[in-house]
Amino acid sequence: MIQTPYLLFLGDAPDQLSAKVAQGIKDWRPDNAVGQFRMEGCKADVGLTDLTLQEAKDAGAKTLVIGVANRGGVISQAWKEVLIEALGMGFDLASGLHNLLAEEGDLVAASQVSGQTLHDVRVPNVQYPIADGTKRSGKRVLAVGTDCSVGKMYTALALDEAMREKGMKSTFRATGQTGILITGSGVPLDAVIADFMAGAVEYLTPDNDADHWDIIEGQGSLFHVSYSGVTMALIHGGQPDALIICHEPTRAHMRGLPGYKLPSMQAVSDMALTLARVANAGCQVVGISVNTQHMSEEEATEYLAKVEAEMGLPAVDPFRQGAARLADAIAAL
Repeated sequence: MIQTPYLLFLGDAPDQLSAKVAQGIKDWRPDNAVGQFRMEGCKADVGLTDLTLQEAKDAGAKTLVIGVANRGGVISQAWKEVLIEALGMGFDLASGLHNLLAEEGDLVAASQVSGQTLHDVRVPNVQYPIADGTKRSGKRVLAVGTDCSVGKMYTALALDEAMREKGMKSTFRATGQTGILITGSGVPLDAVIADFMAGAVEYLTPDNDADHWDIIEGQGSLFHVSYSGVTMALIHGGQPDALIICHEPTRAHMRGLPGYKLPSMQAVSDMALTLARVANAGCQVVGISVNTQHMSEEEATEYLAKVEAEMGLPAVDPFRQGAARLADAIAAL
């Protein structure tokens, strides 16, 4: 078990979106974080108190969580100076990066000297099966996006909260490092060998009560040339009964791909539904989730109304407005 509370390490994050791990923990498990640690040049801020390592230790922090998801998931030498100091002060370290803590000799040596623990949450700890497509009892909903980091996890967490408030049976199923750090369990899907990814999603969402919904955390985008594979595994392994389209309307291009424009929500809906019906012929698109964080209240309201009219589906910002209308759409299936 990863000990709480956390000190969220933002390092030298180049932009706000790079700190999405820390932001997710702060938003969904605020009691688990005493503050944030930012290095010189950091351009992210999740709205917590900036603390030194000593101040965080005095406040009761037990684990320094790397809250940055940089491209390639690399632990820099500049970070290591802070991480090694933290280990020496009695902090455990937790990370969801592809660059594993356990593969860095200097971090391993420092943890052995101090007696602290290194937690790599992106390491699969189960031998997952190859998917066989067998229909499972219970129901499943998956968020699919026009791009990476548009709010698929936030949509799933907000939907789980809204469904529970309505007395519906639901479980959030984490498939990435942030979701795992928030909930304490899940499958680090992008670290699973490709042949077993869809099987890992089947494993994550087993047979359940007929009226129970697994809310599967989405990843990547079918239209993102770097990360489409993980989305495909979720669609076929998850066998969703319902899809929610997620979008962030203020982006000029796909995340990390300046030569690629975002697809339309209709294009994502059409493609995702076609692929989903390979594994579940009854799948339906039930709603639209829009990340309006860079819009004013008036702009967001007007945009959501426009999307709802064009798509013929409920369109909400679940973080701003809650996900009750999405829950209602699922309950109506």
